[in-house]
Amino acid sequence: MADLDAVLGALRAPARREILELIWERELAAGDIASAFSLSPATISEHLAVLRRAGLVEMTRAGTSRRYRARPHALEGLHGALETATKWHPASDIDERTLTETSRHSAVVASVDVGTDQATTFAAFTDPVVYSRWLGAPVSIRDGRFAATMEWGTEVRGRYEIVVPPELIVMQWDFDDFNVPLPGRPMTGYLRVFPSATGSRVEVQQLVDTAEQASFMQAAWGMVLGRLKRGVQAATDPTAPVTARAPREKNRRGA
Repeated sequence: MADLDAVLGALRAPARREILELIWERELAAGDIASAFSLSPATISEHLAVLRRAGLVEMTRAGTSRRYRARPHALEGLHGALETATKWHPASDIDERTLTETSRHSAVVASVDVGTDQATTFAAFTDPVVYSRWLGAPVSIRDGRFAATMEWGTEVRGRYEIVVPPELIVMQWDFDDFNVPLPGRPMTGYLRVFPSATGSRVEVQQLVDTAEQASFMQAAWGMVLGRLKRGVQAATDPTAPVTARAPREKNRRGA
């Protein structure tokens, strides 16, 4: 509760919320932050101290300069901490609910930290040349449609339904392979790229329908994001050599 009180107290002041917005996706020196407000540097310094104590801002030193950047992940658990037992209790007197069809879906979540910045990492999923280099397989992207053939022969294809640089890609995709639990229809995945202190963080939320699909998607996205982490820096450097993966047979079940 002490941490929650500190966060809520820090967010109570409009000036501190404006400071967070200013440094949400970039790092700025204390002087640059102060120059954006009609407040004294001492007042800005005190606001930054409050934000730091609440864990909402991180500070680094560069010589005699102090630089600040927001920590967006510090707010991830705020909604859950404020929930009560009745927060998500559905109302029982809304007749319109009976007129629609609804369903629930599970999701597999995979994430990885990489050393490239947010914009560069995002481009690694939208530039087919860079994508091919780090994936180790030829990738084509045209008019929102993408396709790739892995070295063991699996063909992956789909469409980017929503692209919001440099943060979000919503995709529908499927694949052609005789030896995996085929979804039978396009699967929906949400790929987000967040800035981090060391580069960026990629998170994929893949919707699944069955436990078998979930197991397969864990392995599939684990492989893809593992290749991203290992190869994205070289892939985004045109002068760096990248070796294509040699064709190989896929391991069959029971073999």
